[in-house]
Amino acid sequence: MELKRLSDELTVCKVKSMNDINLDAEFFFIGKTDEEISLVCKTEDTPVDTIEREDGWNGFRIQGVLDFSLIGILSKLSTILAENEIGIFAVSTYNTDYILVKSENFEKAMNVLKGQGYLVV
Repeated sequence: MELKRLSDELTVCKVKSMNDINLDAEFFFIGKTDEEISLVCKTEDTPVDTIEREDGWNGFRIQGVLDFSLIGILSKLSTILAENEIGIFAVSTYNTDYILVKSENFEKAMNVLKGQGYLVV
């Protein structure tokens, strides 16, 4: 399986309103529930006024379009990383999954996954 590094540093944060989010930005994920609005975006695109914010994430995506019938892809990756004491923040789109890792653990994560047979590009 091929994993593609994301080139930008990312931020995970909570915002007060959808109006705080630059919907014209190139890359972001929004999660909205009855309790919060969460945002993952390039650090440079983080809204000024956040409720909570955690900078210093890097990420990768699973290349290709993942069929909904595929089982355990995210579970396997997260287990490998957990066994190596690497925490993750995962987000999914219709097509694929993205895994974020704190910047200080990113190279270790990439090396661990390469060691398990994943191709990292």
